[in-house]
Amino acid sequence: MSTNAYKIAVIPGDGIGNEVVPPTCRILEAVARKHDLGFTFDEKDWSCERFHKKGAMMPEEGLADIGGHDSILLGAVGYPGVADHVSLWGLLIPIRREYKQYVSLRPVRLFEGVDCPLVGRKPGDIDMVIVRENNEGEYSEIGGRMYAGTDEEFVSQQSIFTRKGTDRIMRYAFEMAKTRARKSVTSATKSNGIIHSMPYWDERFELISAEYPDIETAKFHIDILAARFVTNPDWFDVVVGSNLFGDILSDLGPGITGTIAIAPSGNINPEREHPSMFEPVHGSAPDIAGQGIANPIGTVWCASMMLDHLGHTEAAADMIRAIENLLKGYGPKTPDMGGNGTTEDMCRALEEELGN
Repeated sequence: MSTNAYKIAVIPGDGIGNEVVPPTCRILEAVARKHDLGFTFDEKDWSCERFHKKGAMMPEEGLADIGGHDSILLGAVGYPGVADHVSLWGLLIPIRREYKQYVSLRPVRLFEGVDCPLVGRKPGDIDMVIVRENNEGEYSEIGGRMYAGTDEEFVSQQSIFTRKGTDRIMRYAFEMAKTRARKSVTSATKSNGIIHSMPYWDERFELISAEYPDIETAKFHIDILAARFVTNPDWFDVVVGSNLFGDILSDLGPGITGTIAIAPSGNINPEREHPSMFEPVHGSAPDIAGQGIANPIGTVWCASMMLDHLGHTEAAADMIRAIENLLKGYGPKTPDMGGNGTTEDMCRALEEELGN
């Protein structure tokens, strides 16, 4: 029995989450055999299907149940028939907030062997990390609707930007930049149009950046920043943004690398007081669910991020090398990458790469 044994809460969730998570656990077991690791997978049925059956995405004691686990691997949340705000606020967002996973870490990289939709771009041109604030900002619960159904009906939604929240996400971004070759941090803002929260964000960015004189900085309004992601993606290294801006950019980023299906994310509690959660960016993809053609790379990359967070950098690097070798070689690829392979085909190929 390995002394490096971990209990992982596994939540396949909805749609293709049920197709990409089980083989990813199998790949983790292959890595475990190679690196003297051990995993116990505690699978949960928390999902929109559970909501239809029992009226809740997860049980009342759900958060307490997984609080002592070493990590969480999530497939996808959301499916037609359950409103998105119900599924997200019933599962994903409570986990992020209960366990103070205030960093959403989302790598964006153009791999060799993947067709880039941007003309002339090659591997190495797109290699950035988006650091998204994950607990406050625009995604607050403060607001409401009044005079519903009348001509005076209105809704209000408040954004919350605390000094603690802004400073800690920015420091995380700068510390991340210290570990990377470019040593650059770009701030996403909109202070020319949002009069209170974004000037405050800019002010805190200026103050925090002064603590890191060796890190190059830049500031872009979110509209032109989105444009520059397309026209000049090679400009960017670490990009830090609020909850909403980081969410948008971390879909756009993988989109310019060829397929969002390979994009991972980590919901990180940096202090390690609580478990962190790792989930692919792609969502539940109901249009292809059940066909066995979902791309598993995003989830496998998430598992690599999980291993890295748990301190097993060599095992994590092995998984990335397996992904690199599969993508640049002549192995199977799913339809989103122009191939005709299945989820299982790709996962078996990754297992073979890990066995070499």
